Amino acid sequence: MAVTLQTYLADAAEPGLAGLLNAMVDACAAISTLVRRGAVDEIMGALESENVQGEVQKKLDVISNDILLESCAKAPALAAMASEEMDSIHPVRPVTAEARYLLLFDPLDGSSNIDVNVSIGTIFSVLPVTADAAREATEADFLQPGRNQVAAGYVVYGPQTTLVFTLGDGTTVFTLDPVTGEWLQTAEKVQVPAETKEFAINASNMRHWAPPVRAYIEDCLAGETGCRGKNFNMRWIASMVADVHRIAMRGGVFLYPWDAREPDRAGKLRLMYEANPMAMVMEQAGGASYDGFGPTLDAKPTGLHQRVSVMLGSAAEVERLQKAHEAALQPA
Repeated sequence: MAVTLQTYLADAAEPGLAGLLNAMVDACAAISTLVRRGAVDEIMGALESENVQGEVQKKLDVISNDILLESCAKAPALAAMASEEMDSIHPVRPVTAEARYLLLFDPLDGSSNIDVNVSIGTIFSVLPVTADAAREATEADFLQPGRNQVAAGYVVYGPQTTLVFTLGDGTTVFTLDPVTGEWLQTAEKVQVPAETKEFAINASNMRHWAPPVRAYIEDCLAGETGCRGKNFNMRWIASMVADVHRIAMRGGVFLYPWDAREPDRAGKLRLMYEANPMAMVMEQAGGASYDGFGPTLDAKPTGLHQRVSVMLGSAAEVERLQKAHEAALQPA
């Protein structure tokens, strides 16, 4: 008989963290229902507003954000939240010995795919916070390296609604049973193949990439007659959750690199809401991550909405990318 998420968390996490994660997946189950109803409930399309990133918000972005805020606030162990859709943090209750967790999330990743019925998802990260005496959480409390995460993962809303997450002891998978509403374990100790013949990147931007990334992709495209000696396939869904989920299940490498069109930005994706949680999931599954300077999880955040270059997936490919970047930094 399959293990339920509630049973798994009762054994694997301390009660406060288990309660927070149960509240979060309850919200994701509600979002899953809305995603499936879509146009039937007239919740498709864009709003006239933009989020803090300057991106046009979809109706489902805002609805999903509100569902997560309301559901997770019920968890007694949660002190504060931060969302990709909000300018600043959302305090819930004072930090105490009991309320000692911070939650960050991208409520609906892959928004450009909502109206065309392609897989989208929710990404989350849980950080610890301490207090000598009861106090309000601050933005500074959130600015911790990804190594400090006590839990991280994502939910993909696809043909099945699937939760992939880690508590720091391997990566596990649960699938939502649409009949009973329970999350049932469908894989454990996931291992990403170290080698791959597949990569995910928006190749239309190739002319804007830094030389190490461009050279890496050119080598892949050269196929079996090139220096790699094998043919590669390219996949690109334009939903980080969907692309990373495929890589977690069967291997590959996902790249959203620095772009010369915005030279002063380290990258496009957000460190706290996207890169860090996905990097933790990948590393716990035997994969690797790199941001152009070092392992993603070692980066020191400087702001709540900091952007970074993202390269993650099969360890051998990430190592190859890292060596190419390091070589480019060496003096001629």
